[in-house]
Amino acid sequence: MAEDWRSDRIGSALRGVNPTVLRRLAAGFAVIGDVQFLPGYSVLLVDDPAVQRLSELARGKRLAFLSDMDRLGEAVERACKRLDPAFRRVNLEILGNADPFLHAHVWPRFDWEPADLVRRPVWLYPRERWSEERYALGPQHEALREAIGEELDGLAS
Repeated sequence: MAEDWRSDRIGSALRGVNPTVLRRLAAGFAVIGDVQFLPGYSVLLVDDPAVQRLSELARGKRLAFLSDMDRLGEAVERACKRLDPAFRRVNLEILGNADPFLHAHVWPRFDWEPADLVRRPVWLYPRERWSEERYALGPQHEALREAIGEELDGLAS
């Protein structure tokens, strides 16, 4: 039962039982990623599971989603910069190849990344990074969660 939220990430967020939710935003949910091989990795989930593409949103909601993506990106940037002096930048992506619902990836990048990967897309990281237990989201990421949440709150005002 504890894993059920993974099969319905948006529905579980709407019901208040998705443990990765950082904050409810205007057009979706800011969530921390299941994997943290790049600490601070976060995702913006649209708040309607039927929406598959950005173009399916009405103009106002589309702009709100993009604004939420910008806010989450800036929050991750600020939190990661504060917590890791090797923070480099944030990459923002809307892909939609694996999950059928609209979502945006927020990837922090760091100077300590392997030289052959630091300037390349995150998706080129070895497959093990995505599944090794040591990179799984857990209690050790609580300070990071709090920092991103605080930045999201600060950017709301």
